[in-house]
Parts: sequence; structure tokens; C-alpha cells
Amino acid sequence: MLLESMQKRKTIRQYTDQDIPDTLLYELLEIATRASNTGNMQLYSVVVTREAEKKAELAPAHFNQPMVKNAPVVLTFCADANRFVKWAKQRKAEPGFDNFQTFIAAMIDSMLFAQAFCTAAEEKGLGICYLGTTTYNAEPIINTLALPHLVVPITTVTVGYPAQDPEQPERLPLAAVLHTETYQEYTPEAIDRLYQAKEELEANQKYVAENNKETLAQVFTDIRYTKKNNEYFSETFLKVLEKQGFLSIDNGQLTMDN
Repeated sequence: MLLESMQKRKTIRQYTDQDIPDTLLYELLEIATRASNTGNMQLYSVVVTREAEKKAELAPAHFNQPMVKNAPVVLTFCADANRFVKWAKQRKAEPGFDNFQTFIAAMIDSMLFAQAFCTAAEEKGLGICYLGTTTYNAEPIINTLALPHLVVPITTVTVGYPAQDPEQPERLPLAAVLHTETYQEYTPEAIDRLYQAKEELEANQKYVAENNKETLAQVFTDIRYTKKNNEYFSETFLKVLEKQGFLSIDNGQLTMDN
């Protein structure tokens, strides 16, 4: 049953008015804490947002995507070394977690926790949508949620009972991501073969035409994820990591040692 639901899963962006009981939400989050994590330190936290006013405050950071306001619950999953550092100090231990390596571990932990929650939620009939905007505008999210030193938002998930049954989005064939023993570099012929079905989809061809582009790849590089935006959000997020204590930037140069 679980494997079948995972195979058929869809992203849900529209939700009914039915609320999610705290008992169910906390049960799913409790289950998610069983996910693997780095050194059993659990370097993550989650902020639950239910109040309409607070969701409205979060919405601009997510480019006002409607599901932020419309979902009964918005979950912000965070890389969190704050709690572990405080525990260590209170137990006469000297922590060394104000660095980029710890951020990477905490980021991985928070994503494992988030995905475990999402899998459990979908098994209970809930729909979820990941928001990739969280790291783009991390600073206003930090301010809205009062995130302290050594805590950085990584991803946001809206969750509720589905009010839609969308088509399942396409995926590349397994051969596109699978490498045996060593990495096999992609030849031009392999790229053509692996992306053929994706490019031939009617919806994607329409997408190309609507954006006045020659290829689907151009839609991604010229419109959706431009070099300019990628560089801007990269610089912005690095500053957030510095402000929150995970790395140092001296004279524009990234340094890993604090």
C-alpha cells in the first residue's frame, strides 16, 4: 500500500476547508522524528503555522503563492543547531557547531524529517506541496517566525485535505539518474534519449510556445531559473547563513572557520 501510494503521489496545491486535528498532525510529526539523521543529534526543528494572520505574513516570502494562505497548516522545516548547542553547554561540553559543515548536516536532517512527514501525511489521505521559495527569502521568514541564532529555514510544506486531483507530473526515466559502480557521463545521444518523452509531452510543448521559446530547456534557463536570479538568491542566502552563525564572510570572501 505504501509503495503504491508513493508511486502514484501528486503535489496538491488546493485544499478543502476541513481542518487537520492537532492529534493527527502531531502524530505524523512524531512518526517523522524516526527518520534518519546525523549522529542522532536531530539538528532540525519545525514551526507550525495555523493562524491566518501569520500565514499572511509568510505569504510574501513565498511570492504570494495562494496555498500559503489557503492551506490549513503551513510547516516551516529548519536546520537547527541552536537546541543542541544549548544542551551541550548546559552539560559542560564545548560545542563546535557554528560552521558550514554543521549547516550541511542540519540541512540534510531537516529535509529527511520533512520528507518523512510528507510520506506519513499522504498515507493518511492528506495532500502536501513543497515550496522551493524558502531559501530564496529566508531572512523575512526568519523575522516572521522569530528564528534565533543557528536556525535557518530550509523548506516549507503546505498540508491539508485535497480539493483537487491533478495529473501526476512527469519524471525522467530511472536511467537518467542511475549510475552503476561509477558515474557514466552523458553523451549527446543519451541526453536526447532521456529527455525525449519530457520534451514531447503536449503540456510541455504548449509551455514552450506560450513563453515564445525554442526549447523546453530555454524555459528553465531564461524564465524560471535565470542565472541572474540564481546568483542573487545565492548571495542573499550566504548572508543569511553568516547572520545566523553558520559561516563567515570577510571582505566578500567565504571562510569556513569561525
